[in-house]
Amino acid sequence: MKYIMLTIPTEPIGSIPRPLELIRTIESKDWHPGMDSALDHLYEAAIIETIRGFEATGSPVITDGEQRKYHNFWTYCVDGLENTTPEGFVIPFSAGHSRRMPMLKKGPFRYRIYADYYLETAMRYTNLPVKQAVISPSALSLMYPAQEIEGYSRDQFIEDLLNEHETEVRRCLHKGAHKVQIDFTEGRLALKIDPTGRLLDSFIDLNNMALSRFNSDELSRIGVHTCPGGDRDSTHSADIDYSQLLPKLFQLKAKNFYIAFSGEKDRLRILNMIRAHLKPDQKIFIGVTSPINPEVERPEHICDLIVEAAEFIPVEQLGTTDDCGFSPFCDDISTTRETAFAKIAARVQGTILASSILGGIAQSCTS
Repeated sequence: MKYIMLTIPTEPIGSIPRPLELIRTIESKDWHPGMDSALDHLYEAAIIETIRGFEATGSPVITDGEQRKYHNFWTYCVDGLENTTPEGFVIPFSAGHSRRMPMLKKGPFRYRIYADYYLETAMRYTNLPVKQAVISPSALSLMYPAQEIEGYSRDQFIEDLLNEHETEVRRCLHKGAHKVQIDFTEGRLALKIDPTGRLLDSFIDLNNMALSRFNSDELSRIGVHTCPGGDRDSTHSADIDYSQLLPKLFQLKAKNFYIAFSGEKDRLRILNMIRAHLKPDQKIFIGVTSPINPEVERPEHICDLIVEAAEFIPVEQLGTTDDCGFSPFCDDISTTRETAFAKIAARVQGTILASSILGGIAQSCTS
């Protein structure tokens, strides 16, 4: 596969549906598979297959598809902790199902696994730049119960949480991650839980406390992803107007933003909002493929989206991505691996077309 230098960068969000054999084996066993050597051969095979699939799309930046994140993108770092219970925060989805987080029952709060473990494995199998997604401090803050834990205050929990997050991000940067993407899907969800906006404000403040621990060079390799969720072809907060989130989102001290876009109904309105709040040192990767839509986008359509976005976002600040991961929860098989890679290939091809137009090489997305 020949890789083309793009005027507009393009990156994936993260997850790819896991092979059915891996999912069925996980479901049939009693062990905890996140770090269990008994499943190493299946995880390794899934990672290699995923990386080869990414490479075949022409994607200039790839991930490991989050093949080893068990159970999901949200709780991978804390699954199996002995000081938690399974009765935590519930994430409701529009399809009628829900997902539940663990809840902390006593201190101290520590990660069980850091994401550089996944990154290190992926980098053994490719020479392409690899990005690594990590969960936000604000998402994990929902693990602390409403009633204060005896002997372990919420303030101490927050300090431990920030320390663990910083450690994870620094480990990924040190291992050579192309980007470290902080998943902030709970941003839009916060407005559904608390329409006053106070919960979202607290999330922004907490994540800025984390981001303020990194210098400018480090922040250039750190980004924030927001979307309305994606699980079993449904969302948890797509009914929340973006106008309530985007002005707050750009208050974050990050330099890269990955924003779900293609699935939105009023895209021009959203582009106007981005233009109004975008800062000069921020790069915006707009979502141009919808993982919960089974139809594979045409590169020409993606090209049109990008060219339109460039009327509102300076080209030097514009990038493309997918609206969300294709399987943020490891047992989600609503999208096939083949469809996911076809959509990624379309994103890459559409971005190449748009780069040609915006670079003055081509006249239109169909030429």
